[in-house]
Amino acid sequence: MNDILRLSLPLSVWIAAFSGVYGLEGAVCSDRWAGAGLGLGQGRAVLVVAWAVAIAVQVGLILGLRRPRFASAQPWVQRVSMILAYVALVATVWSLLPVVTASLCL
Repeated sequence: MNDILRLSLPLSVWIAAFSGVYGLEGAVCSDRWAGAGLGLGQGRAVLVVAWAVAIAVQVGLILGLRRPRFASAQPWVQRVSMILAYVALVATVWSLLPVVTASLCL
């Protein structure tokens, strides 16, 4: 795995998850969601599942970066990539928490 990819992938996944989950919240709050016969309870369930999947992907990246197959030959790259992976995990949990806990469609 390329060192640039090791360093950038976890935060890129966080950005994609952030955009996806907040975009999904917009879809749940739209008239089309209600027009499709779906309620806010189902919307919240979809958002929670998306949040859980984003967290699982981040944990998978951490576990993958720890494996010797994907580890960097450079010790500092390995250390920085692990720090960034943990930062991305915390960012995923923290920044998406309001979507799954707060009231929808205010």
